[in-house]
Amino acid sequence: MTDISKRNNVHVRGTGQTTILFAHGFGCDQNMWRYLAPHFEKHARVVLFDLVGSGNSDLAAYDYGKYDSLQGYADDVLEIIDQFAPGPVIFVGHSVSTMIGMLAANKAPERFLAHVMIGPSPCYINDQDYIGGFSRQDIDELLATVENNYLGWSSAMAPAIMGAPDQPELGVELTNSFCRTDPNIAKHFARVTFLSDYRKELARCQAPTLILQCSDDLIAPVAVGEYMQRALPRSTLKVIDNVGHCPHLSAPHASTVAMEAFLQPWFADDK
Repeated sequence: MTDISKRNNVHVRGTGQTTILFAHGFGCDQNMWRYLAPHFEKHARVVLFDLVGSGNSDLAAYDYGKYDSLQGYADDVLEIIDQFAPGPVIFVGHSVSTMIGMLAANKAPERFLAHVMIGPSPCYINDQDYIGGFSRQDIDELLATVENNYLGWSSAMAPAIMGAPDQPELGVELTNSFCRTDPNIAKHFARVTFLSDYRKELARCQAPTLILQCSDDLIAPVAVGEYMQRALPRSTLKVIDNVGHCPHLSAPHASTVAMEAFLQPWFADDK
């Protein structure tokens, strides 16, 4: 029997009636939620975890076949919910984890109350009228660089992804996080992430969803958030005035305010 707690390095905090799952992005771990998660512990039961292959997860559990699509991670999320959440959850995902949460919800919608999607993108590649932010050539070149020189790519790209020009220490932190990730796993996960296209899944997601986008984001431009608002049946788009892809680190107050306003209906009974 799989030890899910060990596999995903699961930690549970808080005692509210509502459960919130926080899911990190590519090259990161649950520590990236250190500014947001504690704030919500007074309202809810908070579940933190690492995607398999990231952070302090069990690297031996990384199965290249299972994780050759984001559905493998979504199945893990459902197992975490089954074991650690007494009821339906609010899923807070960053970047690629927003799609992981959506896939999990589309498979088991009864397990989800709502989604908060921070910097989401269902497809990174431009396609006719769809603006994903990158051409196919851009992505091919990115993946070739990741494959040939992952540490060099991490050192160059992590500060640009973080943005936050007035907080350079955050760029250093993200660089270090990228560089701690097993290079072979990171290369595989990068390919799965940047070549994914889940636009057709958006209409199936019926849970209320907050799309939290930054005004200047190298990875997920505002046009992606606007597309998702049109495609997700019950969505709200909030654009934060912030440079970068990680507002939960670089603009935690604005992120918290937006999340609290959206999540208020589920916290009413906890006061």
